[in-house]
Amino acid sequence: MEIRSPLFVTEADGNVRCDLCPNNCDIKNGSFGACGVRGNKGGRGIIPFYGFISALANDPIEKKPLYHFKPGSRILSLGFAGCNLRCPFCQNWHISQNTDIPGKWMKPGEIITAALKEDTPSIAYTYSEPLVHIEYVLDCMVIARKHGIANVLVTNGCVHTEAAAEIFKLTDAANVDLKCFSEDTYKKCLGGDLQTVLEFIELGCKTGVHLEITTLVVPGLNDSSDELNAAADFIASLGGKDGAIPWHLTAYHPDYRWNAPPTDKTFLLNAAKEAKKKLRYVYTGNI
Repeated sequence: MEIRSPLFVTEADGNVRCDLCPNNCDIKNGSFGACGVRGNKGGRGIIPFYGFISALANDPIEKKPLYHFKPGSRILSLGFAGCNLRCPFCQNWHISQNTDIPGKWMKPGEIITAALKEDTPSIAYTYSEPLVHIEYVLDCMVIARKHGIANVLVTNGCVHTEAAAEIFKLTDAANVDLKCFSEDTYKKCLGGDLQTVLEFIELGCKTGVHLEITTLVVPGLNDSSDELNAAADFIASLGGKDGAIPWHLTAYHPDYRWNAPPTDKTFLLNAAKEAKKKLRYVYTGNI
C-alpha cells in the first residue's frame, strides 16, 4: 500500500528530506531516517510501517497517564514501532528502538471497529512514539471522530509546528513527555530539541486540547532542583482550561542503556511536594 505524504520532499540528488521533526532527515535511497520507519525508495518518501501495530490493549485511562480526562473509563491503546528520539533510559525500548518486532497489520477502520467492540470511549496512540506514524494516526483519528470516539495522543511532542497543528485538530487529549528542561540534554543525550517540545505543548494549550505532562525523573540526568523548578514554572505559565495542567512525576528504573539507580521514592515525593507550591495538580507514578 503506497502512502503519499506532504512531509516528504524529494531533492535534486534523489535524497528525500523528511520535514516531520527537528531531525530533518536527509534520507538516501534505500535508507530510513532516524526514526527507523520513514524511508526513501527510488527517490520517493515511503511509509512501509503504515498500519503496523506492535501492541493493542484495553487499558484504564489513568495508565496513559491521564487523570483529568474521562476518569475511570477504559481506553483502547495501540502501539507502533520506532521513535525519533534515542533516550538511553527508554522504558519501552523493545518497540521504540526496533522495527523487527512481533505485531500485526491493521487498517484504520479495523482499529475503530476494535474500539467499538471493546466499548471503549477513547483510543490512545501510545507506547512507542505515534507521531512518526502521523499519516496513519490522522487516518484513524478522522474515522474515530465520525464514531464519537475520543482521540488521545501520548507523545514526546518533538515534531514541527505544521505537523503538530494537523494532529491537534483531531486530538481530544494528550499526555506529552517533557523529558527534561535542558536544551543540552535534549540535543546531546536524547537526540531531540527542547524548544520544539515546548512549542508543541504551548500549541496544544492554544488549540484547546486537554493536556497533561509527564516527566520521568532520572537520577543524575534531569533531577536537579533548578531543572525541576524550571519545568514547574513553564507548566504553571501555561494555565490550561481550568488554570492548571497536571504534571506526572514518574520514577525511573534501570533499562536499555542506562544503569543509574532507580529514582528514590522519598526524593520523588519531595519533588512533587515542591512542585505543588506552583502547580495545582502534581502526581507521582511508578512507585
